[in-house]
Amino acid sequence: MSESGSVSLTPSADLAAARRALFPGESEAYASAKQALLAEEIELRRQLARVAEQRRKLPPGPVIGKPYRLTGANGTNVGLADLFGDHQTLITYFWMYGPERKRPCPMCTNLLGPLNGNAADIKQRAALKILGRSPVERQWAFARERGWANLDFVQTDGDDYARDIGALTPEGDEYPALVVFRRDGPQIRLFWAGEMSGAMADPGQDPRGAPDLAPLWNLLDLTPEGRDPFWYPKLSY
Repeated sequence: MSESGSVSLTPSADLAAARRALFPGESEAYASAKQALLAEEIELRRQLARVAEQRRKLPPGPVIGKPYRLTGANGTNVGLADLFGDHQTLITYFWMYGPERKRPCPMCTNLLGPLNGNAADIKQRAALKILGRSPVERQWAFARERGWANLDFVQTDGDDYARDIGALTPEGDEYPALVVFRRDGPQIRLFWAGEMSGAMADPGQDPRGAPDLAPLWNLLDLTPEGRDPFWYPKLSY
């Protein structure tokens, strides 16, 4: 059953009250704060489920009418429809590795590493492609350097696609973009795209979507230090 209201859910505070300490020696203050935090974490889980269900119920998105062309790994010229394979859904991540960059964006690289580890599983349910403006051979060369064997890289021919999804500004600045497409008979429709822009960021925070897809930040959020607003991953240390 759905968590969106079709079933009666036990209040999160009641569920959290069943918490038991993992180790002896908790102070009353720690136990009380941890129980309150657990209730909030249960609410967060439920909110994520509600948002996911709301996303799945989106009405049909716009038909993709422009005939975007791309270059696949073997140098063949393809269209968006060819990227689906046998699936009805296509997940695409546009990474910041334009031809003018000496090296890819470290933040994009940080996300693609864990994505590579999950790609074989993801591709059981949906097509997954990594799009970039650099020649596809250049993208694959970096993938081999990083040991990425499960990701499929595709070059966007020309800059129309990057501009249309907001990943390339008139000034030449690149941004990452996560876009999900869906087959609708002979047509391709936009299903969902991340649209949280920098203008939507909260004070003191980097622009980011929700839920955050990068394990790096989710794990650091579990630490007492949390995220350092002035630290970012690098390509090497």
